[in-house]
Amino acid sequence: MSTAPQPSAVPQPPAQPEAIRAALAQVAPQLLADFDRDRAASTARARTEVSAIPLRTFTEAWAVEVAIARHPEAAARLHVLEARAGEVTDLGEARDIAAEISRIRNAAAAEAGLRTAGEAAR
Repeated sequence: MSTAPQPSAVPQPPAQPEAIRAALAQVAPQLLADFDRDRAASTARARTEVSAIPLRTFTEAWAVEVAIARHPEAAARLHVLEARAGEVTDLGEARDIAAEISRIRNAAAAEAGLRTAGEAAR
């Protein structure tokens, strides 16, 4: 029996806002209001700046959120770590928390087909 985290039955969507929203509705519907709010803000910013970068950044960020939500154990662990990060006073523990958060988010980015900061630096 494997102990590796199992993704939900919902496949990772392509990095397109409507596909991401549809997947989010299935794996984390409680995030839809945030998604819609961020999408509206990114669209407005893209128009103001006459740039596609805000929309690309929005799409990539939410692709990662879907990738995390597809793994309930990882999503729960991430929430625990983020809550603890706001309370921790020990520098070593803070570093450990930051490193684990980074590992979860980097794994989700890779699953979403995005390059991580470490890959971009190579």
